[in-house]
Amino acid sequence: MSIAYDSAVDLMRSLYDRSITTPSVLDPVRYFPNVTHFTERWRDIRDEALAAAAELQKIPRFHEIMAEQRDISANDGKDWRVLILKAYGVEMPQNLHRCPTTASLLGQTPEVVSCILSFLAPDKHIPVHRGPFRGILRFHLMLSMPRDETGRPACVMEIDGVPHRLADGESLLWDDTYPHEVWNRSSEVRVALLLDVWRTGMPLHLRLVSRTLVGLVQMWMRLRGVSYGG
Repeated sequence: MSIAYDSAVDLMRSLYDRSITTPSVLDPVRYFPNVTHFTERWRDIRDEALAAAAELQKIPRFHEIMAEQRDISANDGKDWRVLILKAYGVEMPQNLHRCPTTASLLGQTPEVVSCILSFLAPDKHIPVHRGPFRGILRFHLMLSMPRDETGRPACVMEIDGVPHRLADGESLLWDDTYPHEVWNRSSEVRVALLLDVWRTGMPLHLRLVSRTLVGLVQMWMRLRGVSYGG
């Protein structure tokens, strides 16, 4: 990534860090009260994701959508493919049409800023990285998790040095500005739903900064005509 981008991200993180001291993993009941909309329907969401996976080669790799993410998406020649249903508040009608249950749930949860179905190839490693700003939180809902030879979930997500293994239907709400990395140590594709949700409880100046930043990204997407079709 460019020096200018890295400097801007560091400045933004420092602004949030002055006021936000929450840990890497958070209580979804407090920070994402509508979490049950998704956890109670995880099997239906999984069915839609697996139907999309039937044409996996047509779903773009992450770095094909965002070239800035090449270092974490194209680092090892293994695929990280993403079907984006909503990005920074901008809906992708073609992809939403393919996933009517998920689309309906998004309509009931306006606090969800972004929504993707994530397909992690066998042996894929996403190296250590950090998200750019703390105005949003990341929610993982596991839809199809391969198992290792001992029966444990074979995909490990390490957040701030702590490993997490999510089985099918399990979920985690966390702050992606903490260092994190992922390994799929299996011969199967791992499938997950990833949501970005507005962080609650921020002071007014950070709420305004967050809305402004997301608004600028939306403007950039519309100017570029980004569709994220899958």
